[in-house]
Amino acid sequence: MNDKKGKPKKIKRKLLDKYRLVILNEDTFEERISIRLNRLNVFVLASLSVIFLIAGTTFLIAFTPLREYIPGYSSAALKKKATELNYKTDSLQQVISMNDRYYASIKKVLQGDVNTMDFVKDSIIRAVKLEAGEVDLKPTAADSVLRQKVDKEDKYNLFESAKTASNFVLFPPVNGTISEPYNIKKKHFAVDVVVAKDTPIKATADGTVIFAEWTASTGYVVIVEHSYGLISVYKHNSALIKSQGDLVKAGEVIATAGNTGELSTGPHLHFELWNDGYPTNPTNFIDFK
Repeated sequence: MNDKKGKPKKIKRKLLDKYRLVILNEDTFEERISIRLNRLNVFVLASLSVIFLIAGTTFLIAFTPLREYIPGYSSAALKKKATELNYKTDSLQQVISMNDRYYASIKKVLQGDVNTMDFVKDSIIRAVKLEAGEVDLKPTAADSVLRQKVDKEDKYNLFESAKTASNFVLFPPVNGTISEPYNIKKKHFAVDVVVAKDTPIKATADGTVIFAEWTASTGYVVIVEHSYGLISVYKHNSALIKSQGDLVKAGEVIATAGNTGELSTGPHLHFELWNDGYPTNPTNFIDFK
């Protein structure tokens, strides 16, 4: 029993036994520093030192730029750039989605996948169909004369919806012989004009190039968007002069004629006109001879 009671006293005595740490000059043995301490003080001092070291290291890692040099921590600048890139990526995804829908519609134009409706210069789409017996469709003599007069005046004018643009005319992209005319029954929404290879292809009116790329079936293709919902298409070119986004003037060279694409049978221009998404016979407005 005495041994059990004596052990705590021995431990306490060992912890509280006083020691003296003396630093002497080695040559003169002069006492420089003298510190009184015991084991308990040393233990407490060491523990506090470790605690302060851990706290200081944590502070440096959490609240100072030094954490950027520690593996696993990213810098504030990198986080800012990552956030900006995230917003830009989201915006680009929206732009790509819009472009995909836009190019899908252009692809339909190139493939002729549209509603078949033939426009002529003096036609108006009627929402109500009249019975044949309700009206007299025979033109009078005065009406026939008026039609001939309008035909001559409107030969180079645009469509009925663009009557206010009296100075808006269509320029022949090339001059030559039409080898295959516009035929809506065969879904040939264009005229094929035979020309020599590398003949300059010109824009039919002022506009913006919205497509200028290579396609397997029709070779080098240029599509120009004009005013009043008009789009002109030029296929089977040997080379492209203009790029997507370029602004062009009527009569300006945009490509050179060729024989490119799987569907081409010789040097010619495959020329299409589209008005508000519907194909239109180009010979109603352009004289290719």
